[in-house]
Amino acid sequence: MTDLTTPIIVDGHLDIAWNYFNNRRDFRQSAWARRRQETDPVFLQRYGHSMVGLPELLVGRVAVVCASIFVAPAWSKTYPDEQVLYTSPEEAHRWGKQQLAYYHRLAEEDPRLCLILTQADLNAVLDTWRDSNDVTEHRLGLIIGMEGADPILEPAQLEEWYAEGLRVVGPAWTQTRYSGGTKAPGPLTDLGRALLEVMADLHMVLDLAHMAPEACLEALDRYDGPLFASHANPLRFRPDRPDRNLSDDLIRRIAERDGAVGIMPYNLFLLPDWRPGERKDAASMDHVIAAIDHVCQITGSARHVGIGSDFDGSFGAASTPAEFETSADLWAIGQALAACGYTPADVGAILGGNFLRILRAGLPA
Repeated sequence: MTDLTTPIIVDGHLDIAWNYFNNRRDFRQSAWARRRQETDPVFLQRYGHSMVGLPELLVGRVAVVCASIFVAPAWSKTYPDEQVLYTSPEEAHRWGKQQLAYYHRLAEEDPRLCLILTQADLNAVLDTWRDSNDVTEHRLGLIIGMEGADPILEPAQLEEWYAEGLRVVGPAWTQTRYSGGTKAPGPLTDLGRALLEVMADLHMVLDLAHMAPEACLEALDRYDGPLFASHANPLRFRPDRPDRNLSDDLIRRIAERDGAVGIMPYNLFLLPDWRPGERKDAASMDHVIAAIDHVCQITGSARHVGIGSDFDGSFGAASTPAEFETSADLWAIGQALAACGYTPADVGAILGGNFLRILRAGLPA
């Protein structure tokens, strides 16, 4: 791995393509500039004040993100203006391929962006972040992942997706043809078990986020490739969400596989009684650090935790702790960890090194 004196951040989950197709948000634009444009109170009530823009990511030293392909089942529709929905595998597939093409187009059109398909691509992105480089030379690497595997028509088709750049797969969001998920308990299905076999052949990264506990445990037993939970907080801090947050047992099992958990700076998953629309400053950086520290304590080291912000994932700045307005503020997590006594090596691992280790393992040379 390229050595960097100053740490970089890896964000384990951003719904960049979904925000473009559902909300017409241009990822290359500053989040602050977008806020001046998005003034409709109904829109803001539904999706919140934007937090993610390429300028903010680069300012905040976010060097790599897992950029999702995400399509929701039509039955889960929450707002009348939602568009990225499917009623059949074929419709999910069409939406998924559109989002995949969008990521390729972004990288082709903007020199600040690079698609990461190989370890060499990852090294090239990290090289732009050397301390000797000017900030104008920094590049953001996109590793394409899938949140909810229904766009994959059948397990054998995964090879086609892989050839086109998909490197991370999360079988579930809610219930899919492959796995039980959030608000839909259940194990892996036969299709899901077959999907894991193809993923193992390709040595892809398995994303456990959103998988129902039963499915998650089965996947941990079955899958021997690299894995993480890209954006999932400890259940201890929100015990009423066992279908979404991770129990201590699951966190330990992930650590036993040398995986990691991406902590979300999201009030709903940090505070036991918080609901959307309540005070932003009910949560603070202290709550984020407590969630990170909990993973470190129960796994015995700082090796198994990272950051998966999910910013702009159907919630905005008003639903995040007081210190967070945009992705640029993720950098403050490192400063807070250092103030709590974490060593520079551990801070670097949590901000990006742990996820880099796992993602690198899922990339061909």
